[in-house]
Amino acid sequence: MNRYPVWKYILIVFALLLGALYTAPNYFVESPALQVTTGSSILKITSATSEQVEAALKAAGIAHEGVTLDGNENSTSVRARFASTDAQFKAKLALERALNRNPAEADYIVTVNLVKNTPQWMQALRALPMNLGLDLRGGVHFLMQVDVAATTETKIKGIQQAVRSQLLNKDDARHSGIERVGQTIEVRFADAAKRAKARTIIAADSNDLLLTDAADANGLKLVVALKPEALQRTIDEGVKQNILTLSKRVNELGVSEPIIQQQGRDRIVVQLPGVQDVARAKDIIGRTATLEMRMVDDTVVPGMESAANIPLTSELFTDERGQPIVLLKDIILTGEYISSAIGTMDQNNQPAVSLDLNGNGGSKMRNATRERIGKRMAILLKEKGKYNVLSAPVINSELGSRFQITGMGTPQKANELALLLRSGALSAPMEIIEERVIGPQLGAENIAKGLYSTVYGFAAIAIFMIIYYHMFGAFSVVALASNLLFLLALLSWMQVTLTLPGIAAIALALGMAIDANVLINERIREELRAGETPQKAIAAGFDRAWATILDSNVTTLIVGIALLVFGSGPVRGFAVVHCLGILTSMFSSVFVSRGVVNLWYGRTKKLNKVSIGTVWTPGLSVNK
Repeated sequence: MNRYPVWKYILIVFALLLGALYTAPNYFVESPALQVTTGSSILKITSATSEQVEAALKAAGIAHEGVTLDGNENSTSVRARFASTDAQFKAKLALERALNRNPAEADYIVTVNLVKNTPQWMQALRALPMNLGLDLRGGVHFLMQVDVAATTETKIKGIQQAVRSQLLNKDDARHSGIERVGQTIEVRFADAAKRAKARTIIAADSNDLLLTDAADANGLKLVVALKPEALQRTIDEGVKQNILTLSKRVNELGVSEPIIQQQGRDRIVVQLPGVQDVARAKDIIGRTATLEMRMVDDTVVPGMESAANIPLTSELFTDERGQPIVLLKDIILTGEYISSAIGTMDQNNQPAVSLDLNGNGGSKMRNATRERIGKRMAILLKEKGKYNVLSAPVINSELGSRFQITGMGTPQKANELALLLRSGALSAPMEIIEERVIGPQLGAENIAKGLYSTVYGFAAIAIFMIIYYHMFGAFSVVALASNLLFLLALLSWMQVTLTLPGIAAIALALGMAIDANVLINERIREELRAGETPQKAIAAGFDRAWATILDSNVTTLIVGIALLVFGSGPVRGFAVVHCLGILTSMFSSVFVSRGVVNLWYGRTKKLNKVSIGTVWTPGLSVNK
């Protein structure tokens, strides 16, 4: 009556083995390590690089626990493991000296890191340890506010430039002037026919613009504005672009398992577990470097660069020598066309940045400089809303896909600018509005406290269940242990980032899982109290408890999904573990628990009693 077919036992054993396999990587410790990368598009990390690293460590007399390529021959990094953090920092200094013999050409980047000691065969099966959050591992947390106004500003400027280009040399749509008024662009016309023609030209090029005919004392005008839905889409795309750029920058820092995600409408959370060089991380992540190239307005007489003499199509800046310089507002090229940026030295042996443009960028540069030989072109760096004119050289010949930015001052500035341009420009400036640093010691204490709370809670539940339900209590403890095994295995396989709220959800999952076994055991007691035979009582108890267990877990799962959908940060972490815990508890509390009971009692055809504690009946107590 209470026997499982063989395939069900095979399924349980297979699930337990998989659970053990994917839980096992969490017991391997992490070793202090160094990651060697290169910011150069010319240099490649190969096996020769790893041999060079090993030779440098040997020459410095620093023992290591292995130097490996992170991937294959085309990998982008080499990792070296060490027994202690002291050896790690000594090796960092030694490798920086050995790999970059010329400080001005720091081609190799050496960053501190942690490496998992999981065996390769486990990694091949995607058996990896869980990622630990900041509160468990230590690191730095940034909450960044995206400057939405700057995103809108850039979009409006682009629209103004696009409208000017669309109406250029169009006699039947000739305008009397284009100016920006707030968040709109006003185009003036001498008559209604030209305005109507211009409206048709502009509308055909974009569906995101709202065009309105208007008039004032100065004549007819066409008001061009961005539709509200298009504006919101621009903001959303700006935030996503910033997330992608931040991801590239974090990769340059050599951070493993970073968390970069949107929070709310215009905020981004950046968490860097295990980061030790917090100052550099903050500097690189928080900086906004946007490159622009514009032509110098040669209609303004040198020495007459006052505000009254600046045309509406130009702007006044200060060059690298502190002298005033007037530049056209039209942007020839931006940093989005840059495919590679490397810190190097110019022909005068001064720090510079060598740029490679993609196909479209090279074509734009050639078209812009072909007819402007002998004129000056300025290279501007926009950082934190401020422009800095890096240089304004004379165009001696037609430029193509490769050129240099000179006047960097120091090699460090050249390398930092190359890093920022290489990883991409942020679409909008960001401000760090919250910063938290958690030391690794505090993280270790949180892990220990979380582990103790789970172990002690499990032990207390096990003791109570065995005392109260005897052998069936032991069966419940086996099911509870398998539930914990399945939950940890799922978290590891899915590479969920575990935080303190996640540990709380694990403890809650244990309590909910044992609650299902309590329901089953009490149902069996009710059947025994009603006079059923032990075999029938076991079968009826499991069958009738299932509906109650399903209802209670489904309603709790709905709440967990709501937390997952509408929550953020630690709330989402709790919700993920909570939902997975409900699924594993339903499997282990019913399927695994019944399999153990059937294995123990199902072999006896005439079962006279079961060990399930004291069964109370009206006026009589019997231990069955």
